[in-house]
Order: sequence, then structure tokens, then C-alpha cells
Amino acid sequence: MSWYGNQHVVVTGGGSGIGAAIAEDLSATGATVTIMGRGEERLKSKAEKISANYEVCDVTDREQVVAAFSAAIEKSGPVTILVNNAGVAEAMPFGKMSDEFWDRLIAVNLDGVRNCTRQVVDEMLEAGSGRIVNVASTAALKGYSYISAYCAAKHAVVGLTRSLALEFAGRGVTVNAVCPGYTNTDIVDNALEKIMSATGRSRDEAMAEIVKANPQGRLVEPDEVASTVRWLCDENSMSITGQAIAIAGGEVM
Repeated sequence: MSWYGNQHVVVTGGGSGIGAAIAEDLSATGATVTIMGRGEERLKSKAEKISANYEVCDVTDREQVVAAFSAAIEKSGPVTILVNNAGVAEAMPFGKMSDEFWDRLIAVNLDGVRNCTRQVVDEMLEAGSGRIVNVASTAALKGYSYISAYCAAKHAVVGLTRSLALEFAGRGVTVNAVCPGYTNTDIVDNALEKIMSATGRSRDEAMAEIVKANPQGRLVEPDEVASTVRWLCDENSMSITGQAIAIAGGEVM
């Protein structure tokens, strides 16, 4: 049996976008995949397409997280690869930001990573093997105007990644982050709509505003992120840990 044939992968936020691409890519390797997210209909549809299991779970709710991981482990065995992908990106000027807005973005983008990691790491360490990949963002590596809560959370994810990588370095568990730039997902579609609504620009003009951050002048594709995640999960990637890998066409170096 191949390396991946022995792996149980959990991908949070796996029903759409980058998470769905990662889940599909890893399922194609022969791994057993469980996708998690809040929307059961979307999860069920995606799981059926890629021959995966699914568990409904809000990563900010610790009781739901415990229940979802317990169910996934009961069905498919210990989690050997965890991809913390669930997240939310929203813009708001700092001076207009409510406490609820700040708390919500921190809860999803940072606390969710901690909540899910906590459910799998003890068994990984006991087994002496495991892969944890956190989906961050270029907003984890640089600042952007109007998304300070998102930037703060994603910077913290990279800090957590690096700390855990050192803590687990001698025990067979690697921890890395991938940091995509603007990616061709629903999040970008929503951003386009907001730009068009606020400025009266056409869709093409709004898209030009978004892609100008990428020196290649294009959006990143979800499959590009997925292939990088798969590389970090590979049997031969044991020496790669504590990294925050930008997937952004040269925007961040």
C-alpha cells in the first residue's frame, strides 16, 4: 500500500474553494479523507463526488469540534494529516470595526486552527508521525489596508505554525503553513462584487484591481494550493517544517 493509502486526512472548510481542491487532490492519492464545514448540503455533495466522508462542524465551537473529530476517528481511524483550511476574509476600516467583527474573524481564522489541532496532535505525537498544514494567506506575511483583523489572525497562525514545528520537531510531526495570494474562489467573487458596488467599476476593472498585487497578473488557482499542500504531506517531506510558503506569483518573497 502507498504512503497515502495509510493516511486519514481531515480538511476543514472542505466543502468549497481551496479546501475542496485540497480534499479532492488528497483523495485522489488513495488517502481516506474527511471534510468538515458548517454547510451539510455542500459537504455532502462534495464528499459524494470525491468519495470522502464528512462531518458538520463549526471550528469556533469547541464542543462541535470535539464531536466531529470523535466521529471521524471512529469511522476512519486516527487522523494522520490535518489541513486547517476553514477561514473567513472580510474587510472593515479599523475605526469602524465592532468588537463582534474582530472576535469573529479571530475565532474562525485563529482559534479554529487551535481547536482542531488540539484534537489530533496527541495521537500524532504518540504515533511519532503526522502532518499539519495550516492554510494562511499572504496576509500572514504582509499588511493590507482594511483587513487588520484578518491580517492579525493570519499572522498569528504563522506564529503558531512555527512554534508548534519547533515543539514537535523531534517527534515525527511536521507543521507548515501555505500562504496563497488572491485565489480563484467565492471569496474573490465576493470581493469583486463589493468593489463593483462601492466604486461603480466594471467586473473587468475590479478584477484588474485585485490581480495587480500579483506580479504574474492573475489569480492563483485552488489546484496550485492543493498541490503544494500535498507536497508538504508527502512521505519524503519530513525535513520541511515551520515554513510559511507563499503561493502568490512573486507578490511575497
